[in-house]
Amino acid sequence: MRAQVVGYWDPMNLAEYDQFSVGQEASIGFLRQAEIKHGRVAMAAFVGFLVNYQGITFPADLTMSGEKFSSLGTGNPLLAWDNISDKGKWSILGFIGLLEVLGEAEKPHYMRGGKSGTHNLVWYFGSKYLSGKTEEQKLRSRTAEINNGRLAMIGIMGFIAASTVPGSVPYFAEDLTQYAGSVWAPF
Repeated sequence: MRAQVVGYWDPMNLAEYDQFSVGQEASIGFLRQAEIKHGRVAMAAFVGFLVNYQGITFPADLTMSGEKFSSLGTGNPLLAWDNISDKGKWSILGFIGLLEVLGEAEKPHYMRGGKSGTHNLVWYFGSKYLSGKTEEQKLRSRTAEINNGRLAMIGIMGFIAASTVPGSVPYFAEDLTQYAGSVWAPF
């Protein structure tokens, strides 16, 4: 069975809009890059939300003084983020910024003929994963990544809504925090 990108939907007609006055092809490259990037972040966030709700943490030390990752809390990922020190938050944001700079330095740039989502400088393991695959297999893997990213974006927003506004997601009739530590509940 061949993976296909879920249908084309452009209600704001962004594909026709010449964003940044660089031409339609560059604008489409920018939008595809943004979709892939947001999808990857959403996939990581979705898995992280599930892992935190299950009470799983890294066993290593969080700080040089011996504070453990478990001290941030489990069962409520948004509260765990609030418990990170300001220095910790800035180091996370700084690392993400470094990844952004490295990705934007890639030649050829995704807005000037390069392929969106490749990042040879940043995603070293991704290129190793794709090496040895046929072009059709690579296309199938990229299509699956886009589809999974789209679904993860919907999923993480559902989890965030359900964990911050009780009753906002009909499937989760109750607050999700009650399921912390249970085995895959409420699924």
